Amino acid sequence: MKKTLTIIALISCLISCKPENRVFIEHQDLSPELEWLKNDVRTFKVPVEDKSVVYNMSLSFRFASGYQYQTANVKVTEISPSGKELIKEYDLKIRAANGDYIGEPGLDIWDSEHLVAANKKYEETGIYTYVIEQNTPVDPLNFAMEIGVILDKIKL
Repeated sequence: MKKTLTIIALISCLISCKPENRVFIEHQDLSPELEWLKNDVRTFKVPVEDKSVVYNMSLSFRFASGYQYQTANVKVTEISPSGKELIKEYDLKIRAANGDYIGEPGLDIWDSEHLVAANKKYEETGIYTYVIEQNTPVDPLNFAMEIGVILDKIKL
């Protein structure tokens, strides 16, 4: 019960802190064993209601202290409402040159946001599907906790 109340309080805090230009945010938990397997593919459904708007798209990555790599490599497949596919690979920077973790710390958990598409324009309205898979040379990717998609409107 105590854990449930803590989670509800945390979610309420996160929702109330949402920037006004944020149109979409979703995070998905990875394995409870703090690992991300290559076959653990995550899917996000992102509604795009206005194709005249310019967006910034970011990926969020939550990891635990002990993450041993400089980056988290991911492959993202974007599928438009009409079925057009676009595949991109990103190296999400996790450690600075001096070895320090990059992101917001919370005890031994780190939250990082990575801008992957600045000034993004969508060609059509509807539901875009984003399929995200880990693309590092190792399997599993240890100390990985969550992956997420964030979409913010850019005010021009």
